[in-house]
Amino acid sequence: MDGVPFRGSAALRSGDLTRNDLRTRFRPVFHDVYIDKAADMTAAVKARAAWLSTGATLCGVSAAAAHGTQWLDPCAPAEIVRANPHSQIDMVVRRYRLTDADICRAKSMRVTTPARTAFDLGRRLPLEEGVQHLDALMNATLLEAADIEAVARRNPGARGLRQLRETLSSVDGGAESPYESLTRLFLVQHGFPRPQTQVRVYDERGRLFACIDIGWPEYQVGVDFEGKHHWTDARRRDWDVERYAKLPELGWLDVRVTARILHHRRQDFFDRVGAALVSRGCPRTW
Repeated sequence: MDGVPFRGSAALRSGDLTRNDLRTRFRPVFHDVYIDKAADMTAAVKARAAWLSTGATLCGVSAAAAHGTQWLDPCAPAEIVRANPHSQIDMVVRRYRLTDADICRAKSMRVTTPARTAFDLGRRLPLEEGVQHLDALMNATLLEAADIEAVARRNPGARGLRQLRETLSSVDGGAESPYESLTRLFLVQHGFPRPQTQVRVYDERGRLFACIDIGWPEYQVGVDFEGKHHWTDARRRDWDVERYAKLPELGWLDVRVTARILHHRRQDFFDRVGAALVSRGCPRTW
C-alpha cells in the first residue's frame, strides 16, 4: 500500500488483503481506514484518511494539507465539515455553512478552497500560529490576501473576523518556512519597517547570486534564518561560507538568526538589525 491510507473493507472485498494482514501489517487511522505500520503519519496522510473514512468535506489544516501546504503538525487532528457532529478520535467536526464557491477538489478529495481554508484558519488561530499557517498556504497555492478578504465580505457575521484582519495585516506568502514568518512578524511588531521576502541579490555581472529570506533592499540589509539543515547538510554549509563572504562585497549587511536566538536572545537580534539599518540611513522607528 506504500504508505497510502486505504479502506480496509474494500481491500478485503477485492481479496488484496486478509483480516490477518490488516491486523499484523497495518494500523487503523480512522474507522475502516488503515495505513502501513511503518509509514509516517503526516497531515496530508491524516487528511486523506479522514476523507476516506467519512466522505465529508475537508477543512482547516486538513484542507491546507490537501492543497500542498508544508510544515503542518502531523499530531493536529483532522478537520471535516458536516452537519452530523459525531466525530472520531483525532478528528474534529466543524459545522460551517459552505456554499459552492467555498468548495473545490484537491487530489480527488472534496475540500474547502484555499481562500475559504485561510479564512477559517485565520479567524480561529492566534496571531503567530495564524500567520505561519496562512503564509505557508499562500506559498503553496499562490493565494492572495485579497482572495481571503473576499470570503470575509461574504460572511460578515462570522466569528473571529477581528482576529482574521489582524492576521491578514501580517501575512506574506513569500515566506519559505514557519520561522521566516515568525522572524518577520517579530520585527514588524517591534516597530521595524515591514521587510520584503525572498530578496534577490545580483552579482557584479547582473546574475542572480542569492535570495535573502527577508530584508530591506533600499538599505541593502537582510536577515537570514538558519535552520538545522544549515548545520547538517555539508553542501549547504559550504555554500553558506561562500554566500556570507560574498554578500558584503556586493554591499549587503546580512544578519543571521536561529530559533534559539529568536526565542531567548531576541533583543540582541533586534539590536543587530537596528544597528545595520541605522548605518544605512534608515530612520529609526523602533
